Amino acid sequence: MKKLILLAIILLAVSSAGCRKEPAQAMLPTADYVDMNRYAGRWYEVARYPHRFENGCLDVTADYEMQDDGTIQVVNQCLLAGEGGKIKKALGKAKIVDHLSNAKLKVSFFWPFSGDYWILYVDPDYQHAIVGAPSRKNLWILSRQPQMDPLLLAGLLEKVRGLGYDPSLLILAK
Repeated sequence: MKKLILLAIILLAVSSAGCRKEPAQAMLPTADYVDMNRYAGRWYEVARYPHRFENGCLDVTADYEMQDDGTIQVVNQCLLAGEGGKIKKALGKAKIVDHLSNAKLKVSFFWPFSGDYWILYVDPDYQHAIVGAPSRKNLWILSRQPQMDPLLLAGLLEKVRGLGYDPSLLILAK
């Protein structure tokens, strides 16, 4: 009898483990489809989560250029605050990892290390976007223009909140 009870407990534990919800990071939705040729070009950082690699950065831009091999050249640059106009530049390469949507990429600035770059939202005219990672530790709001209309930004901040991010952690571009 004890063996039957123990077996029942084990079976119950194993079957309930399969019913657990997916971790929150797996449930992060992305844009349905991203036309990478339209996404390519210059984007201005309007807001970001704080990161060590962007400490002291002002006027951040990211340039994306499609390559013949299907990868994307990435050039990030910023003006370093208090450095007398010194520019910080980082060259990287992105690979699309979800070819159905083109919304999930891996970006590497230092081989062999790479990070998730998920396009969570891009407007139909490809004028503004929200980019993050399934860990929700990275977040950027991007625009084709250096400045963004405050009402538009407020709407994007609500989208960010709906995606499970904390908008209060964002550093807004000045």
